[in-house]
Amino acid sequence: MLLAGDIGGTKTVLALYHEVGAQEFDHEPVVESVYPSADYSSLEEIIAEFLAQGDYPLSGASFGVAGPVVDQRAQVTNLPWTIDARAITQTFQVNTHLLNDLEAIANAVPFLEEADLCTLNEGRPQPGGAKAVIAPGTGLGEAFLVWIGDRYESYPSEGGHAAFAPTTARQIDMLTYWLGKMDHVSYERLCSGLGIPNIYRYLRDSGGYEEPSWLAEELAATRDHTPVIVTNAVAQTAVICVETLDLFMEILGGEAANLALKVLATGGVYVGGGIPPRILPQLQQSSFLSVFRSKGRFSKMMATIPVYVIRNPKVALYGAAYEALRAGAEE
Repeated sequence: MLLAGDIGGTKTVLALYHEVGAQEFDHEPVVESVYPSADYSSLEEIIAEFLAQGDYPLSGASFGVAGPVVDQRAQVTNLPWTIDARAITQTFQVNTHLLNDLEAIANAVPFLEEADLCTLNEGRPQPGGAKAVIAPGTGLGEAFLVWIGDRYESYPSEGGHAAFAPTTARQIDMLTYWLGKMDHVSYERLCSGLGIPNIYRYLRDSGGYEEPSWLAEELAATRDHTPVIVTNAVAQTAVICVETLDLFMEILGGEAANLALKVLATGGVYVGGGIPPRILPQLQQSSFLSVFRSKGRFSKMMATIPVYVIRNPKVALYGAAYEALRAGAEE
């Protein structure tokens, strides 16, 4: 069996899959469990608890990690964990590989089916064209895929930590607001689960939008403000929440286009992460696509680039499992 993991700042998902061939596995997991990452001191602690559920013969393990992976070691961006593939291999006696969580999603992109996707822009995908992946979840992840002759090869990126580049007067004002409060204002600081409360705070403190007392009470009652803001935006129960989500989608459209230009993603842009599937109707009606296409002399080309939302929540697990399969085949 293959042990696959999606390691995020909020939650860690582990699953076991049956191999059914040299390059394929049964997508229905033998067992799958979700763990609140912050409740554990290490990934090894979670793996041990997970494997204690039964006697499972393992042929390989792979984990997509929310953070850069260097020499098979990773520091999780929004967790105080250091993950070492060699230590996991030694502890659990299974060949282990680490990859960036967006690289894991990218690994699965060539295998996605129509039911896994929602098309925002049909465009005209070019055979063998590069593909881009952008995923706002707890943080903002980015990756890309390049055709290498017989298959797509995925590559990680930490583009979400690149400096935020405003494109409107309001975005410039928001950048100015946050420059006085943090050393580096990245896209992740505004275009992610961590970033949505920062947009909200700017709108509230700028004086343009009133914060209702009932909403202030809801926010004060929880540490994670993002679900409260997004829920009220979708329900249209508070103007400040609606405006926060609109600005988030505007920024997401701009950064998705930036990534598409940088890797010349004529094969398509895939929008993943936990947030986009939850706001799909809002994305379809928002300025996302108009902002995506609005790239001056390249606007005509941008209109030809397909844009998809990844709806399958297990895509990162699948990508990790494909990595374990490929690593096993190459050894």
